[in-house]
Amino acid sequence: MFFHIDPHDGLAIYDQIVRQVKFAVASGVLKTGELIPSVRELARELTINPNTVARAYRQLQDDRVLDAVRGTGLEVAGGACERCRGERLKLIRARLRQVLAEAQQSRLETRELRELVEKELSAVEREGTRI
Repeated sequence: MFFHIDPHDGLAIYDQIVRQVKFAVASGVLKTGELIPSVRELARELTINPNTVARAYRQLQDDRVLDAVRGTGLEVAGGACERCRGERLKLIRARLRQVLAEAQQSRLETRELRELVEKELSAVEREGTRI
């Protein structure tokens, strides 16, 4: 599918799944009514524990991103796109603030930080990695 799990990311694996599903819904990669892989399928694909996937899916149901369809599985809920767009900005803003706080604590100058951000943004764009 579209997941990239990094065990060294600093985020729990289930949280990475939750975020990536929300980002996929927000960007239209996953559309309302579209079925997502079963817990077993995704666990096998990512080579992770099925309980981890189940936990992520429960969180996504609690957040009204996914709905259970009896006898079929889980699908993207109606209205999830709008909720996920707002959530995507909130999640990115929170991670960015953490990075900025760490940079400030390490006494990195504003000019250095801006240069670093510009260089990394350019590198991401050169690599063709979407943000």
